[in-house]
Amino acid sequence: MSRDASRLGLLLLLAPLLLWLFLLIILPHIGLFVVSVSEKVGVREYEIGFGNYAAFFTEPLYWRTFARTAIMSMLATALTLILGFPIAYYIAKLTKGRTKTTLFLMCMIPFWVSELVRTYGWMILLRETGVFSNFLQYVGLTSGPIEFLYNDAAIMVGLVYTSILFMVVPLVTTLDSLDDSLIEAGYDLGGTSLSVMREIVIPHAMPGIVSGCIVVFMLSLGNYLTPILLGGKDSLWFTGMIYTQFITRFNWELGSAFGFLLLALSSAMVFFGLKLSRQSLSNTMGR
Repeated sequence: MSRDASRLGLLLLLAPLLLWLFLLIILPHIGLFVVSVSEKVGVREYEIGFGNYAAFFTEPLYWRTFARTAIMSMLATALTLILGFPIAYYIAKLTKGRTKTTLFLMCMIPFWVSELVRTYGWMILLRETGVFSNFLQYVGLTSGPIEFLYNDAAIMVGLVYTSILFMVVPLVTTLDSLDDSLIEAGYDLGGTSLSVMREIVIPHAMPGIVSGCIVVFMLSLGNYLTPILLGGKDSLWFTGMIYTQFITRFNWELGSAFGFLLLALSSAMVFFGLKLSRQSLSNTMGR
């Protein structure tokens, strides 16, 4: 009787989570897939087929934009890791007490405002009449205004800036659990800074690295505002193409196929990332 009661209690505790997963994740994705395999043959007549997926692979603009988005998202993830790891290591291992709290808080301050406001802030800095262009003219490095917006570099700056917190937080959490005596023992045994980092710090931080990379990649891959605003209308970002199919062309079938392909790519990257790093999803999220 007590076992049945405990099972009922567990089910009641899990019910909100299961309901949330079903209504907001599983059911919408089922609907997305059903729409993606629907082909319009009349005014209100549809038949099941994979014509929308075939259109993606036969149109170079579609799959090239898809590949470009994936490559730039991976590059943004790598840059975020390169920039975020030293920040996280300094906060976790080289600061104590109030200083650590202050630095961690400073990393979070920009994220107190919406992504739209932060992106517009970069537009003010990078535009032709912006802060950077005026400063270069003031110090005499350029003879005229320079437009830093509407290129891949501007997109990359925005992607790294909007997602770096999601790399720093898991890294700080993981590195904070590393015993300082292990690092000291590495140096006592004749290790260099590079060898200690390679043999002790990075293996211990691997769950944080993997979880941070997964989150940053998925955020970059699905980002819409930053590539469109900083890259301009010709930024060729796949989420912008999905928006065009749904909102501008009212082609929900092709837009759904694009969305499902984006979901498949993000899921595949998470799977291969875990395999390459020899991590499991439970270990990565549990650290």
